[in-house]
Amino acid sequence: MTTSTQNRKSYLVGGGIGSLAAAAFMIRDGGVPGKNITIFEAMPVWGGALDAAGNAEDGYSMRGGRMLTTDNYECTWDLYKTIPSTTDSSQSVYDEIIAFNTRVKAHSQARLVDRNRAIVDVSTMGFTMQDRLELLKLTEASEETLGTSVITDWLSQEFFSNNFWYMWQTTFAFQPWHSAVEFKRYLHRFMKEFSRIETLAGVKRTIYNQFDSLVRPLMKWLEAEGVHFQNDTMVTDFEFLPNAEKHTVVGIKFNHAGRENSISVGEADLVFFQNGSMTDASSVGSMTSAPKHLTKADSGGWNLWEKLADGRPEFGNPAPFNSSIPESYWHSFTATLKDTAFFDQMQAFTGNEAGTGGLVTFKDSNWLMSVVLYHQPHFMNQPEGVQILWGYALHPDRIGNFIAKPMSECTGEEILRELCGHLNFDYAETFAAANCIPCRMPYITSMFMPRALADRPLPVPKNSRNLAFISQFVEVPNDVVFTVEYSIRAAQMAVYELLEIDREIPEVSHHDRSVKVNFDAVIKAFA
Repeated sequence: MTTSTQNRKSYLVGGGIGSLAAAAFMIRDGGVPGKNITIFEAMPVWGGALDAAGNAEDGYSMRGGRMLTTDNYECTWDLYKTIPSTTDSSQSVYDEIIAFNTRVKAHSQARLVDRNRAIVDVSTMGFTMQDRLELLKLTEASEETLGTSVITDWLSQEFFSNNFWYMWQTTFAFQPWHSAVEFKRYLHRFMKEFSRIETLAGVKRTIYNQFDSLVRPLMKWLEAEGVHFQNDTMVTDFEFLPNAEKHTVVGIKFNHAGRENSISVGEADLVFFQNGSMTDASSVGSMTSAPKHLTKADSGGWNLWEKLADGRPEFGNPAPFNSSIPESYWHSFTATLKDTAFFDQMQAFTGNEAGTGGLVTFKDSNWLMSVVLYHQPHFMNQPEGVQILWGYALHPDRIGNFIAKPMSECTGEEILRELCGHLNFDYAETFAAANCIPCRMPYITSMFMPRALADRPLPVPKNSRNLAFISQFVEVPNDVVFTVEYSIRAAQMAVYELLEIDREIPEVSHHDRSVKVNFDAVIKAFA
């Protein structure tokens, strides 16, 4: 190990999975001592979008839920094959997830439900010949041709009523006004899922929620390696070496516990920045209150990137991603249930035991609401007799079918009443012992917004000497945003380039080039 590696310090701005993964790659593959790594996080908690918190009395809450696949997520598994599980240190997180999904297999039997509470036959995608031709044209168009166009520029209005769109849209959270490039990337990256989208058979889940299963074991490993975690610290600016040929960070300014401070960055030191935030300005409500309508002005998740990008086009352009909350926001909700009434009725209705069904989408819901019954317990500290329900809606600005107000203005109780309406369940009997916490996320699909290629910086900009970007808002060719894999791949690319690590980064799996996968997709398209 070289002296420079031993003495080099690394500073990571943001406590999400990208920074945590970057720290792990530096230690595991770069020989950087953990004690030389510091991670700054503005929030009091870690994990970024991979959050989950609460208890049975006050209610559990998580903004999102992550689906994984073992056919993709190459960098994720490369990392987690070497991180011990928190429940059994003799096995890796990867081994734990594989064992769990071998035992609890996904096979949805009620992927879509219509306005009559009837389970929709999704053995067919419902394509017309025009639908097939339009989808093929979009799939085969180059990214240069697609440019900043949106999905509706390529698909007719009639397309958005077929079974495929309802399932693909709600599985991945696409809207018709989102980027055609990102939609195309998803079609290629997850082509293997195209032929089984109705059952979600390719989906893999973690044994517990995303924080307990992915963030907690990684943080435990990093802490054991001596990594410094400093939360409640808002980094406000970077100082650059003046008149340098390459951008070189020489100082970091931050606010910690209400006090302004700064640190110097040495000649051999590295800085990694999680630019942008899809969970910026999130807010939660309660059974009796709706979440507050926060905006960019209420949080600082975008400020530093905007400051850095001003006059430096190689650092990207945040504006396409954070300028239209109505096009990038949706609501989720987490319900803590202290009896089995809802799960019992849903399992009887769908034919799926909890953990095997994946999303159930109410296709005629004005809110476009979906729910999922996870395998229980879903939290490590979840008591016996308590069950966790999670759901989300892509159109929270619309008036409900059963509650005469937008979801964005609804309390947790009103959301559960709307859910009961779609299922024809009696609210008093079903949710007598429920605590539903709604969550509003203004920028949750901001990474899907139409953008030009230069709007996202490279993980290591070509004229940067010691600064890297690791987030959902960097440019990683062929991969897809809104996945754990994207953040971890960006982190691995950045670390390997700055540390000049001579180890292959796992390639993106090109299932879209497989003859069998393409044949299966054609068969499904004409079913």
